[in-house]
Amino acid sequence: MASTQPVVIYPPDEEGGRRVRVDGEILGRAYSVRDVARFMQEAGLEGWDEMDVVRSGLIEWRGGGPDVWGH
Repeated sequence: MASTQPVVIYPPDEEGGRRVRVDGEILGRAYSVRDVARFMQEAGLEGWDEMDVVRSGLIEWRGGGPDVWGH
């Protein structure tokens, strides 16, 4: 099933990072909500902060929400 949200945060990997996909492109791995906010800013959503990430309906969290991170 395809995601209806343009941003997907994948489950934590063995190193504790979560892949971040924006509009079908993997931008990198995030290790915190702050990292996700940085990726969102790089994708053109200037001014986004951690609270924007937590509240956004644009983001599909897989394998746990914004409070689930690895080691």
